[in-house]
Amino acid sequence: MKAIVYDRYGSPDVIRHADVPTPAIRPDQVLVRVRACSLNFGDRAALLGEPRLIRLAFGLRRPKAPILGRDVAGTVTEVGAQVTAWQPGDDVFGEVNQRGFAEYVAVPAAHLARKPAGVTFEQAATLPVAASTALQALRLGGVTTGTRLLVNGASGGVGTFAVQLAADLGARVTGVCSTRNAELVRSLGAEVVDYTREDFTAADRGYDVILDLAGGHPLGAYRRVLAPGGVYLSSSGAGGRTLGPIPHLLKVTAAGVVARQRLRVVANRRDTADLDHLAALIAAGRLTPVIEHVRPLAEAAEAFRAQLADHARGKTVLTV
Repeated sequence: MKAIVYDRYGSPDVIRHADVPTPAIRPDQVLVRVRACSLNFGDRAALLGEPRLIRLAFGLRRPKAPILGRDVAGTVTEVGAQVTAWQPGDDVFGEVNQRGFAEYVAVPAAHLARKPAGVTFEQAATLPVAASTALQALRLGGVTTGTRLLVNGASGGVGTFAVQLAADLGARVTGVCSTRNAELVRSLGAEVVDYTREDFTAADRGYDVILDLAGGHPLGAYRRVLAPGGVYLSSSGAGGRTLGPIPHLLKVTAAGVVARQRLRVVANRRDTADLDHLAALIAAGRLTPVIEHVRPLAEAAEAFRAQLADHARGKTVLTV
């Protein structure tokens, strides 16, 4: 089979579209013929090996896993001896532990959700990491009707889902983005703050919830525009090349122990019930994944180059 492989950290130049063996499945796994997969911030970090701290998990000198990719959607072609929930021909989607940018992937059966007929493979492939993170963050923040929510990084993969999901709940959403993405974010249901023209942390406003997906400000600056008893949620990968967001996340955790405001770190967890819920929203017309680019799998290097060159605008999908 063909897959997107790499054997050293670096720029998209290290990526190869190469032949590799089709994976064998364990008794609790299914083999999925991948139809679409999507890029996430974590895939970029795995490619670059930055922040360098992640190499403790991904491989100190070179990547442990030779195939990139976490979000997949496709069709079951083979099931393990212990699997009863799926059968060949079922259309599914979910998050894998890398190895998703390939024609076939072996996945634990419990990690997959069923793709509704009214949802495309491309749409389903955008959901496992980005949309789940957005949904879980809004729940952690208690976002509901009337909540004054600010999303910093509203035009990215997680941000475009967060804005739509919050607006669907009846929240009053403000999205922070660049001039290039202002009209997009506005169309998703948010009031827009263009960070190239205005510093939202200097405004005289009190938000009930701030979902920080982009970083760029000290923790104290966020807290100044957070209402007393408000919730600050950090899910940003911004930071230095060695430690990345870890220093900021440690500050959030430490300050959250004593602050009147609730300061929380958002940690995405795999949950197929969430995937079912998100797919149902798409099928019902209440949620639309923002997909900026759709490219064939062989053009994964070009997809990464585009992602590294510009601020993310929704999701990039690779078709297989």
